[in-house]
Amino acid sequence: MGVGRSTLPNSRSAGLEATAAALDGRDDAQVVIVFCSNRHDLPALMSGINEASGGVPLVGCSTAGEFSQTGPTDGGVVVTALGGSGFSVSTSMARRAGERPRAAGAEIAHCVDDVAARPHKVLMLLVDGVAQEQEEILRGIYSVVGASVPLVGGCAGEETFEGRPTQLYGNEVLHDCVVGVAIGSDAPLGIGIKHGWRKVGDAMVVTSSRKGWINTLDDRPALDTYLDRIGAPPKAYETYDALAPYVADRPLGIRRRSGDEVRGITPHTDFTTRALHCGGEITQGSLIWCMEGDVDGLLDATDEACAEALAAIGDNPPLGMLAFDCWGRRNLLGADGVRDEVARVTAKVGGAPVAGFYTYGEIARTRGINGYHHQTLVVLAVA
Repeated sequence: MGVGRSTLPNSRSAGLEATAAALDGRDDAQVVIVFCSNRHDLPALMSGINEASGGVPLVGCSTAGEFSQTGPTDGGVVVTALGGSGFSVSTSMARRAGERPRAAGAEIAHCVDDVAARPHKVLMLLVDGVAQEQEEILRGIYSVVGASVPLVGGCAGEETFEGRPTQLYGNEVLHDCVVGVAIGSDAPLGIGIKHGWRKVGDAMVVTSSRKGWINTLDDRPALDTYLDRIGAPPKAYETYDALAPYVADRPLGIRRRSGDEVRGITPHTDFTTRALHCGGEITQGSLIWCMEGDVDGLLDATDEACAEALAAIGDNPPLGMLAFDCWGRRNLLGADGVRDEVARVTAKVGGAPVAGFYTYGEIARTRGINGYHHQTLVVLAVA
């Protein structure tokens, strides 16, 4: 596993530079994974990557910021090259994920069948960050591979939060897709999942919801109930611009068998119907809480996620780590906290290569059917 980064403004040159650094003279890469800014001329960037790699299968997505072992960047590109005799890789892509999320998930899951038999497998997903019903995509995958294949990955982001996240596959620039990378390995692959947020106050009952919308909490308009709980000022009840500073670090928590999961509140909140919109499904009848966090808590979660992933690979030395971190965590960490977080991840793998990006949602499932997360750090340790 090799990782290269470039901040060159010329997109083709940036692709050439980052890929050459990731390959570092090796000619046995089986896939290149690209995390990049939408500021780039993406066809030109991919042209440079494909030229430098010699046409190795390419997958990737745009980000809300990317990072490598050398630190975080905005407006750059990070390329990971994975290969060698101990790995086998297969890629796939399904279009129109928003129209047919379950079918799209089932379609890409079949790439697992194309991976040569090895004792350890994982399916990495790069999903359109604004596609709805992400859980349905995972249900489609589950219908094909069941609980036997762990899932890991993230939802494509975008730095300005005004454009459309992008996915990359081969030489195509895509939207509304699911990209899959099935990885088979002779050595273990470890996944870590932690968020660092904590519950505050009493639980609320979701008394009406549908497809990411929470209409009522405790039989009251959801927006007003939530704002009352977090003590928001009067202006936050009127416009999203006024609301945004109060929701960025006050997500919602929902109880799962594996622990408390987090759901962020999106800009789609409806000030007419007083409904909240969340980045993920919250079913009617669920108990939810307001959550809060601080820099120390989120960095502790970074350490814990890395430790969990590394424990899963046992005594095998890590070849590197892939990380999928929510932009909501980045927002709370701030510039200094983000640099600290990347340094911690790099230290945990003993200086081995690290590649990651800030997402619009995270994917991690080691057991069961659930696997969609928000405001969470997901890491994959490769041995």
